Formats: sequence, C-alpha cells, structure tokens
Amino acid sequence: MNFWTKVAGIILRNRYLILITIAIITGLLASQMKYMKFSYTEANLLPENHEANLEYNKFLKIFGEEGNLVILGIKDSTVFTPKKFNAWNNLVRQFEDLEEIDFTLSIADVKELRADRKKRKFVLEPLYEKDPTTTEEVLEIKKQLFEKLPFYDNLLFNKETGTLQTAIYIKKDIINTLARRDFIFDKLIPTIEKFEKENNLDVRISGMPYIRTLNAQNIQDEIILFVFGALGITAIIFFFFFRSFRATFITLLVVLVGVTWAFGFIGLFRYEITVLSALIPPLIIVIGVPNAVFLINKYQQEIKKHGQQAKALQRVISKIGNATLMTNITTASGFATFVFVKSDLLREFGILASVNIISIFILALLIIPIIYSFMPLPKKKHLNHLERKWIENVVDWMEKTVKEQRITIYIASVVIIILGIIGVYQIRVSGSLIEDMPKSMEFYKDIKFFEKEFGGIMPLEILIDTKKEKGVMKLSTLKKMDKINDAIETFPELSKPISVVNLVKYSKQAYYLGNPKYYQLPTNQEQSYIFSYTKNSNSETGMLKNFVDSTGRYARITTFMKDIGTDKMDVIQERLKSVIDKEFPSDKYTVSVTGKALVFIKGTNYLIKNLVFSLSLAIILIALFMAWMFRSPQMILISLLPNILPLLITAGLMGFLDIPIKPSTILVFSIAFGISVDDTIHFLAKYRQELMANNWKIKPSVYAALRETGVSMFYTSIVLFFGFLVFTLSSFGGTIALGGLVSVTLLLAMVSNLLLLPSLLLTFEKKIANKKDFKEPSIKIIPPKEEMNEE
Repeated sequence: MNFWTKVAGIILRNRYLILITIAIITGLLASQMKYMKFSYTEANLLPENHEANLEYNKFLKIFGEEGNLVILGIKDSTVFTPKKFNAWNNLVRQFEDLEEIDFTLSIADVKELRADRKKRKFVLEPLYEKDPTTTEEVLEIKKQLFEKLPFYDNLLFNKETGTLQTAIYIKKDIINTLARRDFIFDKLIPTIEKFEKENNLDVRISGMPYIRTLNAQNIQDEIILFVFGALGITAIIFFFFFRSFRATFITLLVVLVGVTWAFGFIGLFRYEITVLSALIPPLIIVIGVPNAVFLINKYQQEIKKHGQQAKALQRVISKIGNATLMTNITTASGFATFVFVKSDLLREFGILASVNIISIFILALLIIPIIYSFMPLPKKKHLNHLERKWIENVVDWMEKTVKEQRITIYIASVVIIILGIIGVYQIRVSGSLIEDMPKSMEFYKDIKFFEKEFGGIMPLEILIDTKKEKGVMKLSTLKKMDKINDAIETFPELSKPISVVNLVKYSKQAYYLGNPKYYQLPTNQEQSYIFSYTKNSNSETGMLKNFVDSTGRYARITTFMKDIGTDKMDVIQERLKSVIDKEFPSDKYTVSVTGKALVFIKGTNYLIKNLVFSLSLAIILIALFMAWMFRSPQMILISLLPNILPLLITAGLMGFLDIPIKPSTILVFSIAFGISVDDTIHFLAKYRQELMANNWKIKPSVYAALRETGVSMFYTSIVLFFGFLVFTLSSFGGTIALGGLVSVTLLLAMVSNLLLLPSLLLTFEKKIANKKDFKEPSIKIIPPKEEMNEE
C-alpha cells in the first residue's frame, strides 16, 4: 500500500474529526481578522539600510515629515469678489483651530515684510487689516499680491492664471495614523463640499496625505469587489463545465474557507493591507478552484467507470493528491522566492501567498472527498459533461496538430521567441507614485490640475549640510544654493523651489521699501546691514525654521515634482548632481537629493533587479522539483521550455503595449510561472503513468496523456483566465495590467503545454525512451501498477 492510499484511508476514516478541526482553525483565524489594518504609509520598496532610505531618514530627523501638506486650489475669476474672497479666506480659518492641524498658509495669512528704520529690524505686517467689502478693495489686494510680492508666487498663487492656493499642514505625529484618515473624511471633505455648495466654486484638493488616504480607501473597497468578483466568475464557469449545483457549492465552500484563512493570516501575522496583499484573497479563490476541478473531475470519472463511492473517493485522494500537492508546491515556490527579496512589502506578499496556497490545497484535499462521502452518488446528468462533444473536438484538434503539424508548432515558437525578445527591449521602467492611481477619480484630475498650475505635488528635497553652525547664512552658501534654484527652474517637470534663499531675497526687497525689482540676493556691501536687520527681528525666525534647522548648519531646498518616470528623473538627478558637485565641494559640504517620491523611484529600480533574482530562483527551484520527481535531466529542459515561452510573450506584450515594469506589474512573471508549471506537472504525471502501462512506448503514452489531462487542463486554464480577468475591474492601472497579463500568460501556457510539450516529448523520444534515462521517480506521482491493471 503506497503513502497516498494510507492518506486516503486516514482522511475517510476520520471525517468528523477533520471537519471539526477545520471548523476550529477557521474560527480561530476568523478571530484574528480584527487585527487587520490598512496601510497608512507609502510602500517602502527599499531595505532599511539602503543609502536612499538612510538619506531620507536623516532629512526627516532634521526637518520632520515632509509629506504632511494638503493643498487647496481654486481657479475662478469670481473668487475676486468680496463675498467669495472672504468666504475662501474664512474656509482656511475653519481649519486653523482644529487639533489635527499644525498651521495653515493662505492669502488671509499673508504678511508683508517691512524694514523698521528706527529700530533697524524687519517686521511682518498683515497685507490687509480687515476683510474687503468692495470689489475695488479685493482687486487692490490682488494687485499687491501678484505684482509686489514675488516671494509668494507659486506658493499661494499663480500670477499667470490667477489661480489661488492654500497650504494646510497636518501635525506630523498623526500623518501615518488612523487620525489622518478621520480628519480627511470627517472634517476636510465635508467642510469643502459645504463651501463649494454655498459659493458655487470648484475647490481642488491634493497633497500626499489626501492622496494616500483616498488611495487606501480605494484598496479597501476593491478587496470586496475582487473577492465577490472572483467568487462569482469562477462559480459561473465551474457550473458551466460541470452542470452540477452540488459540485459548485462544494467548490465555493472550499474557497470561502480559504479566503477566511487568508484574511486570518493577514491579521495573525499583523501585516498591513497594501495594494499587493489586497490581491491575496482573490488570488486564493482563483488558485483554489483548479484544485477542485482536478479532484471533482477525477471523482466523477471514477464513478462513471465503476459506480463505487468509497473506491472513487479513495482513488481521488491517492491518484490526484500527489500531483495536486506538487502543483501547489511549485505555485507556492513561485511566490516564496519573494521571501528572499530585501523589500518588506514583497517579503510579506511572498509569505502570505505561499502559506495560503498550501492551505487551500489541504482544504480542498480534505473537504471535497469528505463532503462527497456524505452525499448520494452523482446522477447521470452530472456526468454528462465528461462526454461533451465540443470538448472532445478540442482534444481531437490538439492531438491532430501534435501529430501532423509539429514543424509548424516549432516555427511558431521560434517566431514568438524572436518577437518576444524584440518586445523585451522596448519595455520601460516606471517609478511613478501616482501612475497606478485611478485616472477616472476626481483626486487624479486634481493632481493633474496642481501639476499644471503649480508644477506638481510630490516633494523633492535637497538637504545641504554646511558642516558648521550658522554656515547656511553665509552669503557664499546662499549664492551656491541660488545656483541650484536656477537649475531647478530650468526643468518643466519641477515647481519653483522654496528655500532660505527666497526669504533672504525678500529681506532685501523689504529693505528697499518693498520694491519688487530688489527681490534678489544682497551684494557683499549690502550683506552686513541687511543681515543686521535680520538679527534684530523675530519676524523672520518663524519663517526661517521651515528652511533652516535651529543650529543654522542644515538647509533644505524644496521643490515639487510632476508625475515623471524613472528615465526623466535620472536625467534631472544627473543635471542637479553636476551643479551640486561644481558648487559644493565635498570637503566643505554634504548635499543629498531625497524625498518620498525619489525613494519610491529608487525602490522600483531596486525591485526590478530583485525580480530577475526571484524569477531565476523560481525557475531553478521548479527545475529541481522536476529533477527530483522524474529523475531525468532531459525532462528538466523539456518541462521548463513550454513555461518560459509564455513569460517571454508576456514580456514582449508589455514592450509592444507600453505597459511599464513597476511594483504592481512585477508580480506577473512569478505568478504566471508558478501557476503555468502546474499544467506541466499534471501532464507529465499522467504521461509517466501511461509510459509504464504502454511498456515505455512514447507515442501512445503522449497521446493518451494528452487525451486524459487535456480536458482538466482546458477547464482549469479557462477558470484561471477569467478568474484573473476579475482584476481588470480594478481602478488601479497596475492591478488592471496584472490581471490582463496573467490571464493572457496562463492561456498561452495552456496552449504551450498541450501543443509544444507533447511535440518536444515526441521529437526527443530517442533520448528519453529507455528506462535507464527515465529512472523511477523519488515520489510516486502515479498509482501502483496493480491499480492501473485493475482499471
């Protein structure tokens, strides 16, 4: 008696105990779901000790969180009328007093810097004392702002288009917590909607805290959509193939328990739900259903053959159990390779996916035979699908093609390889923080609005360490910083920079009675008496603290980036670096370019390097499985080629369709490879069985394996195709691309495994025909000979 026959006996003898155990584990894991929480930070794709992370953390330590700015914008000429102008300023005052807000900056807060000649110091005076009551007063304020205060240009207004902007700084200690979400949804959005209704104005909202909150909410909503979408579509297809409510119900029960376990594991491991881990529950449905297809199909075939339930159930476990275990292990291995990547985001995804794939296999192997054991035998109508004419025609066509068109199959494969390689060279890399965001959503349109009006919303920071206290306020340092400002202004992808340089220029303008033509750095002669005014004033120190640290050693230059890819960012970095290297000698200064968006871009590049590693590791692991299972070196090559070919097509499609490599689409290859190898294992397991039955004659064995496994492989591939197609319902660009690409890859993998794999076996029959080369496998994937003879 072999191992799997013993397993079958244990499962069927302990039905009640197993069901009670599954129920208890499901209950315990369901209780862990309360610990699930959604991520409130951007995904950090880099290891903790990566240089880009270390530089960013140093910046945060000196100046604090830079992603705490929410911006409101309004582009409407009617805002320059007393009622609307005052309402706009009052809107900001409503936020000022809230506990979540650090401070706000708006036209209502605009202070004009003036030189007090008697006290030899600068003072800040409000631009206007009381709210304007006539249009003339409003227009006078506008004129003062737009023509005389260049310091505030691009900060509070765009003088070219008349667009006004307001900055709301959220307290840094709540920026990565649930309190941020509550502020956005319960206070910010309702207040603005009320203002829009009362004043008939369209307010644009953006800024990283706002975008991240709405993004997290989108992920939350889509988990439900994916789970129910995947359940619905797989149930419909399953029923279409099997025409059995009973079989459909059992399959749905298995995957629902699997989904509960998936959510339970996320809670148990205390992982945050990110855009990647949100894919796990629907992924488990899509991978779980093919397990059910193979098990139920085998059960029905056995019932049709001999009509004995106990014997049929025992054979389902003993014959399909091992092949299904191998397929699930190879799929899990594809995901488990992410565990070796240093990115926490991918490591968590790899752990969750591999644990859940093995779990869904165990659940299917236990629940399906046990529930069938309590049910009456399937009726004749439930077995009719086994003799369906159209599926026979499909299998006949495949067999005929392999027999007569082998050369055509090889030519088509070579053409596909060449096209795939051409496509691969056209793939671009995208490290954009917002590229995946839903294009139809209002907040995406608002991002584009701020990009057009103010140059972007994603902060890019330049940190300057002068290596000595008060080194920032030296005129030589300021002039060097101004050179960087000039370089930044040459890039249309970046907004006008904000730094201490702007403030010093404003001081000179104030010294010369507010004349805007003096908005420039002081000369060496002017330096001493303008800076003497600065030392005497408190007014500037409040403004200074945002740009210079308390010791005067560190300064920051802040600019905002448009949504640009890695290529453009590399060009910008190179040009900035050449200016920095020229102006700031490394022995006297340390200058680093940082910011959340830049860290994300570098993280994407890091991931791509790791993708090659994880995919290579997956291929090596699966090759070792094949070697271990079949003990034949030739079989490794023959089994891997049909699975690498679909990956090449997918990569080529990404190049031709301009779908970039990014964190979301990086998973396509590992998911597709891990799943497509399943078909190969099922085919080769059956082929091996047929070889022994046909006395090592390759041709009859190949055709018999094709007929036997063709139907199940066809069913599972269709289920997988439509299951992954559910992801195209997403509003995230990356998830749509992931769903579409994996669906296409798996369909191509099925064709490759049913046409190219048998063709290769027939072509290389001389090499693998004898028993010596094709040794007894170390695992019994096939039943013992006496069982086969019994059939």
